[in-house]
Amino acid sequence: MARDRKPFRRRARVLAASVAALTVGGTALAETPAGAASRPKGHDVSSHQKNVDWQRAKSRGARFVYVKATESHTYRNPYFRQQYDGSRGAGLIRGAYHFALPNKSSGKAQAAHFVRNGGGWTADGWTLPPALDIEYNPYDKDHKCYGLTRSRMVGWIKAFSGEVKRLTGRRPVIYTTAHWWNTCTGGSRAFASDHALWVARYNSTSAGTLPAGWSMWTFWQYDNGGSLPGDQNLFNGSLSQLRKFARGT
Repeated sequence: MARDRKPFRRRARVLAASVAALTVGGTALAETPAGAASRPKGHDVSSHQKNVDWQRAKSRGARFVYVKATESHTYRNPYFRQQYDGSRGAGLIRGAYHFALPNKSSGKAQAAHFVRNGGGWTADGWTLPPALDIEYNPYDKDHKCYGLTRSRMVGWIKAFSGEVKRLTGRRPVIYTTAHWWNTCTGGSRAFASDHALWVARYNSTSAGTLPAGWSMWTFWQYDNGGSLPGDQNLFNGSLSQLRKFARGT
């Protein structure tokens, strides 16, 4: 995901080694994936992007965006309103995401903080379901899975998801990498049937092997830089299907 700038207000880019290996000399891949022309293009942003020029993003092909709202149980993106409301004003379908720190507080507590501070959902066709960003710990490389056992990690995600569902009526989209998921949840298959997948894999041809349980991706983050502010994403379908997904139909 797009980085913030300071500790607890900064996201250090930490992705699985299998993903990092797909960069060239430390530079993000510049190619747009094959088949992208038939899929809506989008991006994700955080406070790192500050005030975004949304009309320019739309003119460059953006059709949707995910905006970071919260992290852990205290942090709120200070640019959230400009980014979330501004993207909607420019005609983009938008949603909010939460960056999980499972070692700081419970899944239920972080879900409640998220929904209170921008992570809501309404079936208006313009609001994507809330998203949970869960990946390697950017603050402690020695505890990449946040010090949780695999079973406790699965329990944490279930608690977060259950509270988001209770408060918004939608299950969260899960953003992750195959490497993190299979390492830190033990390849749990408990979520694939009712959680859309947002997979991160920097590649110009394929999203690659998916986290255990999923047979398809809904969103694919294929690069961490490009023509749009923040990270570059695709939706796995048509624009009309994206609108249906936003509505929950």
